[in-house]
Amino acid sequence: MRFLPTDEQSDFARTLRALLGTAEVPAVVRAWAGGGHGPGRALWSKLADTGLFALAVPEAYDGVGPLPLELSLGFVELGRAGVPGPVVETAAAAVLLSGLGDEGPAKRFLPGLVAGEASATLTLPGGSPYALDADAATYCFTVSRAGELRLAPDGGGPPLASTDPARRPAVPAAGGELLAAGPRVAEAAEAAGRWARLLTAAQCLGVGETLLARTVEYAKQRTQFGTPIGSFQAVKHRLADTLLGLEFARPLVWAAALSLSGGDVAAAKLTAGEAAYAAARSALQLHGAVGYTEELDLSLWLRKARPLRDAWGSPSACRAEVLQAREPRER
Repeated sequence: MRFLPTDEQSDFARTLRALLGTAEVPAVVRAWAGGGHGPGRALWSKLADTGLFALAVPEAYDGVGPLPLELSLGFVELGRAGVPGPVVETAAAAVLLSGLGDEGPAKRFLPGLVAGEASATLTLPGGSPYALDADAATYCFTVSRAGELRLAPDGGGPPLASTDPARRPAVPAAGGELLAAGPRVAEAAEAAGRWARLLTAAQCLGVGETLLARTVEYAKQRTQFGTPIGSFQAVKHRLADTLLGLEFARPLVWAAALSLSGGDVAAAKLTAGEAAYAAARSALQLHGAVGYTEELDLSLWLRKARPLRDAWGSPSACRAEVLQAREPRER
């Protein structure tokens, strides 16, 4: 079985990588962390022009999807570049709205999300009570356990502190316009949660890749006793273990994108999240004290690894879902 991206899929990933390579993303991240959303919104528009957000939306609503594998490839690139903002949440919100069929909310909100004219954040039953970047997103959607989809009032509570300054979680304001209710909302919310977990796993993979690449480059340059530290056996082993963790996670992410089953997505998120966090620990250890400095761009990825590992499914929650998915097979 040839389990590799097609040429067309690889071209799309390269297009995103080239765009992000010229976008000065570290400056965008620092501005976003300080509350300056202008550069981030400009980058958002460029990403939308590539068709990124259209991949989550059916053709009936100006999309080209749903194409979870292609979207996952794109989100690896977003993680590799360190793109800030509720990118996962916007895609998940698009999936949620698409799942409501021809009801009003889909026609009302999806065209703007696809075109990059709007962004979204959301909270779902069983997930975190905090909405990412509620102060910056155009729309904040909430789904209650009773199956009510609401458009939360603007803003919500003040952003809370996070390990990653560019992640700004907040409690959405209560109430808001009721958009839809019933079993269909609950079903769409469950699907949106799986997409959010999958795309976060893809982001984790990209973050881990950048951390590894920057650490390898540093290990070639930094010398000890007149020798690059990258030539030391212990350093080689540490970097090799990091690479193995990421490469082990990669096919799990692709498999999860193909199946979109809860167990596969949980396994991918667990493995990719732990691999990214291990890459962060290795990067910090091998950089030494310089790795702690905020002036070094490495810190932008170091501080993403842990929050992304826990977002849309902590390791313990993902393990529990993987075990639950296996139980029927083992009986």
